[in-house]
Amino acid sequence: MKFIRIKLMLWSLLFSLGSMAQKNKTYQLLSPDGNVVLKIEAGNKLEWSVMFKTQPVISPSTLSLQLQTGEVLGNKAAIISAKTEKVNTTIAAINYKKAIIPNVYNQLSLNCKGDYGIIFRAYNDGVAYRFFTKIKGQITIVNEEANFNFDKDYKCFIPFVRDLRGTEQYIQSFEALYNEINISQFSKDTLGFLPVLIDLGNQKKVVLLEADLEDYPGMFLTVNAATDKGFNGVYAPYPLAETQGGYSKLNTMVTKRADYIAKVNGIRNFPWRAVVISDNDASLANNDMVQKLASPSRTADASWIKPGKVAWDWWNDWNISHVDFNAGINTETYKYYIDFASANKLEYIIMDEGWSNNLDLMDVSPKINLKEIIDYGKQKNVDVILWASWYAVDQKMEEAFSKYAAMGVKGFKIDFMDRDDQKMVTSLYDIAKKASDYKLIIDYHGMFKPTGLQRTYPNVVNIEGVKGMENVKWTPNDDVPRYDVTIPFIRMVAGPMDYTPGAMRNATKSGFRPNNSMPMSQGTRCHQLAMYVVFEAPLQMLSDNPTAYIKEQECTDFIAKVPTVFDETVALAGSVGEYVAIARKKNNVWYIGAMTNWTERDLEIDFSFLGNGNYEVAIFKDGLNADKDATDYKRESIRVTSDQKMNIHLASGGGWAARIYPVK
Repeated sequence: MKFIRIKLMLWSLLFSLGSMAQKNKTYQLLSPDGNVVLKIEAGNKLEWSVMFKTQPVISPSTLSLQLQTGEVLGNKAAIISAKTEKVNTTIAAINYKKAIIPNVYNQLSLNCKGDYGIIFRAYNDGVAYRFFTKIKGQITIVNEEANFNFDKDYKCFIPFVRDLRGTEQYIQSFEALYNEINISQFSKDTLGFLPVLIDLGNQKKVVLLEADLEDYPGMFLTVNAATDKGFNGVYAPYPLAETQGGYSKLNTMVTKRADYIAKVNGIRNFPWRAVVISDNDASLANNDMVQKLASPSRTADASWIKPGKVAWDWWNDWNISHVDFNAGINTETYKYYIDFASANKLEYIIMDEGWSNNLDLMDVSPKINLKEIIDYGKQKNVDVILWASWYAVDQKMEEAFSKYAAMGVKGFKIDFMDRDDQKMVTSLYDIAKKASDYKLIIDYHGMFKPTGLQRTYPNVVNIEGVKGMENVKWTPNDDVPRYDVTIPFIRMVAGPMDYTPGAMRNATKSGFRPNNSMPMSQGTRCHQLAMYVVFEAPLQMLSDNPTAYIKEQECTDFIAKVPTVFDETVALAGSVGEYVAIARKKNNVWYIGAMTNWTERDLEIDFSFLGNGNYEVAIFKDGLNADKDATDYKRESIRVTSDQKMNIHLASGGGWAARIYPVK
């Protein structure tokens, strides 16, 4: 009997283990070209992993949503249905680097017991997943487990939270140079923010992103402490109490946070977690993942949304000269900026901080006759954009948008958000919608990286979330040229950047110094010109002053002719942190921009992207003495056909820019 009992116990144990094993389900999703393999394992934990051309990209990584009720969506997932589909469509882009975006992917939707599920997508250039819930009423998200594990301790390019303001690590400017370190060297006393690049070796790289971030906090990263070979998602807890504060009290400081990250409608989709995969750096500079994952436009008629270039006042400290009035924040100065913009066919001027009380948009400076400036601009075919702090907009959004839209203002540059918790993310969607109702464009400065809001509300024509050229006014030791040839492969993968190029005072590495009223750039003049092609910005600044541009009319003419949105983009060459070359087409005219870090180098430009026929190429290249005088450049014209190649030379911190148009 004892032997029989033991036998029955062993049989029962084996049956139980077998039953548990049967509950584990494995799914596999391939990209359309078969090179990307996404594997999902559903057992006690829900895990995903990714292979690219037989190389591990993401090692098994768990994902889940923890609810305040104690339920963890993803743990012991009981999958009741699995649906696969193939999608091959296109997206008609609005104010983008190309007119048509191919949207080709395979999708797997898992529906789980408990009124939730997960959608996985496999593209030829990466993968993405998102949770969805179908729970009636409101639910509270305590945490989201988003892990990105790797099989080795790879090198990565990661921006860290730059300045911890007291103990509030979630309030920061989202501006930082990249730390080029191994994953295990991640600074454990701070957070990284997206996008992040991981170098897998053999030319293969991945960029971690999120998309369709709506009514939910943004994702930071910390290192996976258990392995030092991966990252875990971290999110700002929901703000319960705030006080006015920050720089000049232009935003709010969170004084108390909840023990959860979001309260949301229980019937919804959650943000996409995406991994962009590339086996050549150049392709990263022409990636559409965030646009493909973002929610479609909610603006029925976007024809009123006008991209363009802007004569900007703040970077150059309103420092115009050889005029018969005192330059500054006054009506005469802004009419002069309008004259300059009109003469060079620029669409806008921005009136930056100082035109009004920074905390009250309805309190206009007595030195400003806003109606006169707006009307003068209309006579000259130049529209006006007003700067505003987020705090001031939040206080009187309806009143301000209604009044200034009626006066003829075309948009707002909104600054100093410095947060991406759920409350702030929701606010930015609300502002975009309200602005769209009043036909106002928005430039979100002082904001986190783009996550697709610019597709959902295309009146959001630019977003900062980058350590732009404003920083050279006070940072003497940043390696700016290296950063300039890093962001096209990382930050720009997320979307457009309000970097604000256009310096006419250019400095060598040894000659650079910060200067507030006469600021200069690091690198050559042609490095600056190339930015107008390389950097995506539907609303693009001319950051220097009219006096400087008038003295350099040849360069100004080139800048003025470069569009800010395009029909087609071709990534010609690139290496992260080293160099980049991009070609873009608008109508029948092509533009090329190439930049290098502080290392001078030669590149080959292949003109095979051109159509049949002969083309005139107006070239701006570094001068022979640009190594001593960074303003030195040479303009020349040549003719080419599509079967030609050209060697170009880039000086230290240099650049090369060209406008190419067909000739008979």
